Amino acid sequence: MSFSVHHYALELDYKPYSARLTGRAVLQASCTSLSSFSLSFGPLRISKVLVNGKPARYGHAGGVLNVRAAVRGAFSVEVRYSGTPVPVSTPEWGDLGWDQLTDGSIVASQPIGAPSWFPCLDEPSSKASYHLEVTAPSPYTVVCNGVLVDGKVSGSTTRWTYSMAAPMATYLATVQIGQYVEALPDVWAPARLRRLVAHDFGRQDAMIELFSSLFGPYPFAKYSVVVTDDALDVPVEAQGLSTFGANHVDGRRGSERLVAHELAHQWFGNSVGIAAWEHIWLNEGFACYSEWIWSEASGGRSADACAAAARDLLRRLPQNLVIGRPPRADWFDDRVYKRGALTLHALRREMGDDSFFALLREWCARNRHGVVTTEDFLSLAGHRDLLNRWLFKPELPR
Repeated sequence: MSFSVHHYALELDYKPYSARLTGRAVLQASCTSLSSFSLSFGPLRISKVLVNGKPARYGHAGGVLNVRAAVRGAFSVEVRYSGTPVPVSTPEWGDLGWDQLTDGSIVASQPIGAPSWFPCLDEPSSKASYHLEVTAPSPYTVVCNGVLVDGKVSGSTTRWTYSMAAPMATYLATVQIGQYVEALPDVWAPARLRRLVAHDFGRQDAMIELFSSLFGPYPFAKYSVVVTDDALDVPVEAQGLSTFGANHVDGRRGSERLVAHELAHQWFGNSVGIAAWEHIWLNEGFACYSEWIWSEASGGRSADACAAAARDLLRRLPQNLVIGRPPRADWFDDRVYKRGALTLHALRREMGDDSFFALLREWCARNRHGVVTTEDFLSLAGHRDLLNRWLFKPELPR
């Protein structure tokens, strides 16, 4: 990257009834020396671009904002914009980014949806701190990444201010807006689902305690959950926050493995981020394996039984994917998740529990709030013959 962004300050005003978003984004960045630079940004209408407080010439087309201004060292970029956010449409993963719910809105950006709602340097390796101010009608609750530092009521609207001090990738930034109540502390849901949500997320604190003992301390100042009134295809991962659909609660903890999965991403994927999407197994394989760890610890199937079931499933699927370097179309293939988890289970069996979990704690501590590659994990873990068979050979190891 020719420049770096260190901080995003986003001021947003959203009107759910008309789906209109007005925004002001101020980016603090640095470079060696540039005569122009580019940011990813969707089709929202730009009214002004300032560089170091002065108007700058720019072009905006095809999802790219080109700014024609000479910069050197530290500099700021301010973009003012408005319109109706349009999700980023992809052939592989459908619509990504800011989208409307029946009553409110959701942000689900992984992997390339962030430009649908703010101009950004949209690479998984680009991490920055965030300040988010979102104004919405007062009946609505706004939940964002980080710690709520202010909630100011002004007439019929409320301005919600959140701070995420830990470095965060753009795809993990999120804003959730809906008519929610607290079903549990920091667990938000529609009033009609309060009882079911309180039950189904009732063991989440125990999960945090377990994962903290195995992976190291929880890496952020806060963890929140939002359950929408709409059904969602899959839960949505964000930094310090996970979002589930109404279809993920049933009063019987039928989706508890997903609760564990999204929580585990706070260590694997959010704090320890990836340098490029080809290393995605480091996120999804670890989160999938955390499902098995929770199952075993909570009286469900053992990790061995979960691994056997996953292996049986993979045997029936094509043996043509190298999960250590998957093509774009297969970044979120279920084989990346399951085989990634099996890779870790094989490593655990070879190392023994004490050494394996010591490795995971060192991995999380060494790379806290950073970005990593598969080679980084191989260098730390050793056992290259075993790991290479699982990660870089398409055939399922025996």
